[in-house]
Amino acid sequence: MGLAPTLRKVHSLPRRFRQARMIARAIKSSRHPILAHIIPIRRCNLACAYCNEYDKVSSPVPTAEMLRRIDLLAALGTEIITFSGGEPLLHPGLDALIRHIRQHGRIATLITNGYLLSPDRIRQLNRAGLEHLQISIDNVKPDDVSKKSLKVLDKKLEWLREYATFDISINSVVGAGVKHPEDALTITRRALELGFDTTVGTIHDHHGQLQPLQDADRTVYDQIQKERTPGFWAFAYDNLFQKNLAAGQPNDWQCRAGSRYLYICEDGLVHYCSQQRGYPAIPLEKYTAEDLEREYWTKKPCAPFCTVSCVHRVAMIDLVREDPRKALGNFFPPPAPGAPAKVPWVVRGLSTLFLPPQNGRPHSRMSKAMAGAVMRALGIK
Repeated sequence: MGLAPTLRKVHSLPRRFRQARMIARAIKSSRHPILAHIIPIRRCNLACAYCNEYDKVSSPVPTAEMLRRIDLLAALGTEIITFSGGEPLLHPGLDALIRHIRQHGRIATLITNGYLLSPDRIRQLNRAGLEHLQISIDNVKPDDVSKKSLKVLDKKLEWLREYATFDISINSVVGAGVKHPEDALTITRRALELGFDTTVGTIHDHHGQLQPLQDADRTVYDQIQKERTPGFWAFAYDNLFQKNLAAGQPNDWQCRAGSRYLYICEDGLVHYCSQQRGYPAIPLEKYTAEDLEREYWTKKPCAPFCTVSCVHRVAMIDLVREDPRKALGNFFPPPAPGAPAKVPWVVRGLSTLFLPPQNGRPHSRMSKAMAGAVMRALGIK
């Protein structure tokens, strides 16, 4: 094994700082997008039966036009820009686009099916400055539903472990209609063995709405949750959203799509998300602060049974901004009635520094000084 795992840990420190700064800015202000998914090409090299986000014929968006769209997103204050598709690795100028995001001081991430990865391609992504890559794997062996299988991709995963200096997350999906529901557990275990972050999602229909899990899928889902060790943000997400979805229950939340989260299609139009394309469908160059403000408050009827996790995660930041104590109580509930909540030490420390003391006493001078130092380090007032 090469130096990449060590370098990945070393590089993760400044990445974590940039992520903390991004969250701090998002908590400070609701007037800019936190995350944008942008499509550089709609074409995909696969044809998974459940997917409604690809075609087999589209040409790449010209690189110059993609650079212009990145400039527009940066001008709106967008913190994270993620390439999705289709298959973004089919775009010939992808590395230049990643570098352009980093030149703007934004976080650059990529969602891929992984088929086009090779040692050289991974090194190119390192040099371009990619910060995070996600692959979704649906089954152990390819079938008529999905070709995104562990059998095909396992060597790619080993190359990522050996050569990648960016963060890697492997997503498994339960309820995807695969023949063997337990495949999702096998995929999660393999990702953990390789040292990657893991996420697990529930399948949705072509409108992003929940399809309830069958008994076998639910059993697999529960076992995955027992075995994976999510970070505190993923742990909070599981408690707030994923737990209800797995049980077939609605979530009560305010969707911020079109404001804090933007989906930019290959035609350069802003949509709510990949599953709600068609509104507001405003060209990115005409998208304004007024549009962001309107969509921040717009109620989306699809929200209760939505399974689009990236929109959920963005909304969590605004929950913290609006009512931090209530949000933290929902993120980290007690494991049993009367038991203390298992709040991570980082969250406890930040709560002590920034939230008003529950005993009504003012912060000590030392606490105020420490809070000021943290805020200056994050570049906020």
